[in-house]
Amino acid sequence: MKRILFSVLTLIGLTAQAQIKMPAASPAQTLSQDFGMGKIEIVYSRPALKGRSAFGNGSVLAPTGVVWRTGANGATKVTFSHPVTVGSKLLAAGSYALFTIPGEQEWTIIFNTNSNSWGSFSYKETEDVVRLQVKPEATSNSTENFTINVDNITPETATISLKWANTLVNIPLSTDIKTTIRAQVKEATTGANVNPNAFQAAANFYYDMDKDYDNALVFADKAIAANPKAYWLLLLKGKVQKELGDKKGAMASAEACKKIATEEKNDDYVRNANELIASIK
Repeated sequence: MKRILFSVLTLIGLTAQAQIKMPAASPAQTLSQDFGMGKIEIVYSRPALKGRSAFGNGSVLAPTGVVWRTGANGATKVTFSHPVTVGSKLLAAGSYALFTIPGEQEWTIIFNTNSNSWGSFSYKETEDVVRLQVKPEATSNSTENFTINVDNITPETATISLKWANTLVNIPLSTDIKTTIRAQVKEATTGANVNPNAFQAAANFYYDMDKDYDNALVFADKAIAANPKAYWLLLLKGKVQKELGDKKGAMASAEACKKIATEEKNDDYVRNANELIASIK
């Protein structure tokens, strides 16, 4: 009986030891960022400096001239829901491993099809789909844990930033959204019973993003026809007319905007109209 009890207690002790959970030395992080018409997801692990040198000859973390997993544990995985351009290379939607080769003057950035590899141990150059060179930047503040972010976001451009110790590396991205939006505009503004809001959205797209001022004016006029008292549309039309070189028309639209906005007691649009008038004179 004593022997059985001892065995049971030993088993309980071993089971308790097996259930001990410790914090990860390089904690994992998943980053999700809307970009363009889709999303970027990055899964990586974040090693810490712990008094060590991140880069350079002889570094035990990411030595100069050696393919690095760009993090710790499994290779950093980047997933694009829509096609993007990295450097000058178009990448199809999908998942890629992000490898890098740190250098003193330049880094080699690598997107590789083997997105499920452990570290860089199974890295094969033949599986690369993108390679580009970028220059690292020195930062004034030191970053203890390796950090990846998506920064400098515009509707069509962004950067994947790698930051560790006193080094920052930016990877340029771009994406085409105009082709998709043009198709949406065509579908939304064609046929019977078009929602007037679609005309306004189309005018804003062609003015702000596509810089197609002729089409912007066409849709601004359609939107105004559906809502003649919409002073915000008159302001937009005036801006478009200014870009087309029609100063007289732009002035008339701005004055009409100012008149209605004053009646509606919208000081912001009165001020915006005055700014447009001043820029035309």
